[in-house]
Amino acid sequence: MSTPKRATVYFDAEVHKALRLRAAATDRSISDMVNDAVKVSLTEDALDLQAFNERQAEPAESFDDFVMGMKQRGLI
Repeated sequence: MSTPKRATVYFDAEVHKALRLRAAATDRSISDMVNDAVKVSLTEDALDLQAFNERQAEPAESFDDFVMGMKQRGLI
């Protein structure tokens, strides 16, 4: 594990209160909770990028063409 780095983060008052209460209830620090939440968000981003890269070779179809095709097939 790398050395932790310090950052200043400003929260809305209500969000900060909720974090403090949750930290106390779970015996965790706000820093640990925020760090975990950021990791979850970054993991979601990585999964989105992976899905995008996997689908990059798929042919693109414009919205207009798709809707017109639906109309031609009697779907709308």
